Amino acid sequence: MVISSIDMKDGKVVQLRNGKDLVLERDNPLELINEFNTYGEVAIIDLDAALGNISAKGTTANTQTIKSLLHQGNVRVGGGIRDVKKAKELVSLGAEKIIIGSAAFNPNSGNDNFLNTTFLEELVAAIGKQRIIISVDAINGNIAIKGWTETAGIPLIEGAMAAEKYASELLFTCVEREGCMTGTDMSLVKKLRAAVSCRLVVAGGVSSLQEIVELEKLGCDVQLGMALYTGTVSLKDAFIECLNWEKVDMVPVIAQSVAGEVLMLGYANKEAFAKTFDCEKLTFWSRTRNKLWTKGEHSGNFLKVVKLRADCDRDTVLATVIPQGPVCHTGSWTCFSSESDAASTLERLYDIIAERFANPKPGSYTATLDAKRVREKIEEEAEELTEAEDHDETVWECADLLYFVSVLMFQEKVSWKQVLDELDRRHKK
Repeated sequence: MVISSIDMKDGKVVQLRNGKDLVLERDNPLELINEFNTYGEVAIIDLDAALGNISAKGTTANTQTIKSLLHQGNVRVGGGIRDVKKAKELVSLGAEKIIIGSAAFNPNSGNDNFLNTTFLEELVAAIGKQRIIISVDAINGNIAIKGWTETAGIPLIEGAMAAEKYASELLFTCVEREGCMTGTDMSLVKKLRAAVSCRLVVAGGVSSLQEIVELEKLGCDVQLGMALYTGTVSLKDAFIECLNWEKVDMVPVIAQSVAGEVLMLGYANKEAFAKTFDCEKLTFWSRTRNKLWTKGEHSGNFLKVVKLRADCDRDTVLATVIPQGPVCHTGSWTCFSSESDAASTLERLYDIIAERFANPKPGSYTATLDAKRVREKIEEEAEELTEAEDHDETVWECADLLYFVSVLMFQEKVSWKQVLDELDRRHKK
């Protein structure tokens, strides 16, 4: 599958040829990540940090923008990460994986001491091997370091085999072809794929859908930049063609809500996936009617697509969606229960409160709560909760308090996702 790359330099999204020459520049990273996240993981690279353009405070021109992007999708981040503290901070801010480059290697160290094992062992202990990607970028078959300005005197294959022990995946960039749109070094990729067993992501020069599919069949993912930004490769086409059509004629698609509730199961062919991406509503192939079927086309209960993810075997897809009403034809909220409405969640409570303020009904208590009154109620309910005398009363008072807290959050434009992300950050810190 394709991992879309957002490379940042001087506060802009850029694409460079061979890591040096500016080819194009964009200033819409939030728009880009929202688009890219529909199709798969996103890599965010701080090129200034990789090149050592770091302030005395340890920041770059890209730091604040990158922090704001980390909770916008399934994000991996790299560029100039040279210590465990920085890696832990990025994980706490929402990065799912950390890409380590120069810091993983001991330059010109000879054949017995390729790796900075002290650092890597400390990193594994701090964030876990599953979160670590080691970048084995190469120039003419030798590991490149320091923003690709030097080689480390370490042969690619040997360096990759040693690095695999400390990472869940390796990122290989063919530096001399990066941004050149000439195709990657497929022969070298095949040697690397045969040498390591972990997940392997290939970047540098990939310039066609055919090449992406060939790499997928080799068991490699692709991190794509120039071909994506120039429109040479479509993420829609890449997602569809990378599914395992040799194994199945119809791919099972599991629909789940943003909160993680399983809603339904359907089947899709290439045509159905294409329509899903085009209309942003989940579409299947009806095996009984032998035709395309967009869920909700008759009832109006569409499933608005947030993102699609293929499983590890590329023969099943998980679709995260926002239901526009009951999902099951029986009128139930999901095809796996008889409930007519969504399960109660903090997000659902928040949405109901938002609706009450947007379209107040006669007698709506929620709509009467101004900023002063809701704060008074929070103080009152918090006191009542602390004085609750038994289990049932505690449940009752907790519900009251959460309701008024949700009202205040809505008024202050704070979402439950932001609150939970902050709790998650503290847990990972």
